[in-house]
Amino acid sequence: NKHNIRASTITMILRYGLLLAAVAPLTVAFVAPQSPSSLSWKQQNKAFVSSPNFMSASPMEAAIGQPSELPDSLDDAAEIAASNTAAFAEASGPMSRCRVDFDTSAGDETFTALKSSTEFMQKYVTALSYSIVPGLQARRQDEMMRFAQAKSEFMNLGLQNVSDDDDDEGSEQQLSDEVKAKRDSLMQILNDGGRDPENKEWKGPKVRIYFPDEGSAALARRDWKIDAPPGDALVPPCVEFSSCGGIQYQDISKDMAILFFCPRASEADSVEEILMKAEETLVDNLAVTVFVNPVLVDMGITGFGLSGRMLRERLIDGLVNTYYLRTLQWGALTRRWPSAFSVWQEDENAEGGYRLIRAQDTLPSNPEVEDIYDMENGDKDGPSEGPGILNALGDFVNGMMRL
Repeated sequence: NKHNIRASTITMILRYGLLLAAVAPLTVAFVAPQSPSSLSWKQQNKAFVSSPNFMSASPMEAAIGQPSELPDSLDDAAEIAASNTAAFAEASGPMSRCRVDFDTSAGDETFTALKSSTEFMQKYVTALSYSIVPGLQARRQDEMMRFAQAKSEFMNLGLQNVSDDDDDEGSEQQLSDEVKAKRDSLMQILNDGGRDPENKEWKGPKVRIYFPDEGSAALARRDWKIDAPPGDALVPPCVEFSSCGGIQYQDISKDMAILFFCPRASEADSVEEILMKAEETLVDNLAVTVFVNPVLVDMGITGFGLSGRMLRERLIDGLVNTYYLRTLQWGALTRRWPSAFSVWQEDENAEGGYRLIRAQDTLPSNPEVEDIYDMENGDKDGPSEGPGILNALGDFVNGMMRL
């Protein structure tokens, strides 16, 4: 299948690494995994390495191995995540899979991951849609121009000269039939946010979000104002809402991107079934599948044994972190694909309030992040000679809980 072909291609590239270096010199450091639960840069970016675009010089190539900067705001984080996802999808080809992790709770468990990341998700899916859906950006620009033109024409009708003291019937009598018709037409355009009255429904490719359950999907439909005019709706018209549970009755024939938002271990079977069906049905028309804040392995549901390991192999191990942001009590851990995972510490004397203390190719576990902080601040001289049974078990459990 597609994923096996990519793996074979990577093996070939590595086997003839010297020849590849002679053809196209690249300063890429391939670092071995630091723990069994970590994936090396080669594994994480196998789709990119095996793509034709890998050999061409580009800013994306220059970013490989470089530290990842922190975002300026939530909006900035969503834009960066969308841009990286779109770039990954273009580089790796159809049916690519990736993940986006966004956690700014800094350990505060007052709210669920779904609730605390809903605003990010809304902004992320909007930016991603405008980045990858053909014709969507042009449609929005046309709507904005039509709205601005209608507003200008409405003001030029001279309706503001009608006396505010006149009653509605008297005001109507002051207007000619032609002006009334023009006024009504312009008001309709303004009320519709500039949307073309003859082409209100979006008929192009769609981006589908799968929520954990129908209740959260219905809540998002309401809060994101999916049926409102373009200027009021918080997501573009190409976005469709579905849930992992229940009967899958929706038409997916036009889906070009699938996003699983905070899928839990209890939905693991449904997620896998939905994904397999989508890839078999859509084939090359499916550009990318994104898992946002997935928690697909749980001790009480899937377990950490054979079942959890097989699920991890089928769904999780192949996912590339196109964007990662997790705030800590003392800093943050972030990644912008294809740059490195970077650990930042708060520092009031540093530019932007943070200083970089580590950049590496693999996602560090929770204990590793704390060790990095301790070593940077003189609380620990360096890594121990051996992990020890308890430390190894802790790293394993933390690695699984991170999935």
